[in-house]
Amino acid sequence: MKRPGPLLTLLAGLVLGLFMLTLNATSGTKTASSSYREESPSASPKTPPTPSATPSTSPTPSPSPSKPPVANANYAGRTDDDAASVAVSVRDGKAVAYFCDGRYKEAWLRGRVNNDGSMKLTAPNGAVLDGKIEQGKKIRGSVKDEGRPYTFTADKAVKPSGLWRATAKVRGAKIDGGWIVLPNGRQTGIVTRDGKTASAPRIDPETGTVTVDGQQLTAQPVTP
Repeated sequence: MKRPGPLLTLLAGLVLGLFMLTLNATSGTKTASSSYREESPSASPKTPPTPSATPSTSPTPSPSPSKPPVANANYAGRTDDDAASVAVSVRDGKAVAYFCDGRYKEAWLRGRVNNDGSMKLTAPNGAVLDGKIEQGKKIRGSVKDEGRPYTFTADKAVKPSGLWRATAKVRGAKIDGGWIVLPNGRQTGIVTRDGKTASAPRIDPETGTVTVDGQQLTAQPVTP
């Protein structure tokens, strides 16, 4: 009897290989991809929002109170060279002044008074008064008239002293008179008759009466 040859051995090996392959496919093996579960990336912790800084508000400084207007008052005095008188009446931040030498030189001046008491008054004839109220008691300043300065001091005056004026028609002539009555009773005044100046007669400061060219007139205290 002949022994099986190499062909038979090869065939037996092939059958065994097919059997093992079939067995492996039947049982199956899980792949790494099927057993791996991808974990979702953990969320990064949220950073809490930084609270916005509240802007510091410094208190608005209150405006410094302005000086109140100067008080209403009358002032009267003489120039430093005693050549003329000056009277000033202050009312509600305005002033009227009269500069008079009692013979031929005179000027009516007007303007505003600043809260610090300073003033610059002007007249139609070009005269200028620069002055300042000092502690409500007096006015120091100067009057420049026809190019010449006259420094003066006018103390606070109480009626009947102060500034007076009268206007009227007397015997067909236009009369304009101005008087300054000083606290010591001294008077300085000029009466203008149709543009011609002369010394004024005395006035009664208690009543304001004065006689001009034989006619009695009534002067009034002057205010702005």
